[in-house]
Amino acid sequence: MLHAAIYRAPAGSIIVVETGGDIDYAVAGGNVCKIAAKRGIVGFIVDGVIRDISEIREIKFPIFARGLMPKPGRKEIIKELNQPAHCGGVKVFPGDMVVADEEGIVVIPKNQINQILESAQKRAAKEANQSLQEWEAAHHARIEEILKAKGFQD
Repeated sequence: MLHAAIYRAPAGSIIVVETGGDIDYAVAGGNVCKIAAKRGIVGFIVDGVIRDISEIREIKFPIFARGLMPKPGRKEIIKELNQPAHCGGVKVFPGDMVVADEEGIVVIPKNQINQILESAQKRAAKEANQSLQEWEAAHHARIEEILKAKGFQD
């Protein structure tokens, strides 16, 4: 139940919402997002639909959902809080790191955060120090290697 989670989650939290596939009712709208932001919640990941997208964009509250539905949600549906949630086919556990932007959402298991962060920083540094020409040469060589391994012939 998203509304209860907003009042229980510590500031800095991203709330992940499992809807069980329900897309008949919006899980959140403009006012819910405004209250969440006011309480220090930094975003929602919703495996369902939301409403009031213009209001949400206006306050720049990060929310990721399957789609939009103008019909308000039902608040009497109770689910356990701070439990694993299935969202987008991924099981998300409390304490996992969630990184989201316009390109997608990544869930990093709590016990792998440091390892994956270090790996991502190394890759970003390598890419930042590589010219497009160097990247293209390496990319082309890799593609040719894959084609050769698969038996592709010119």
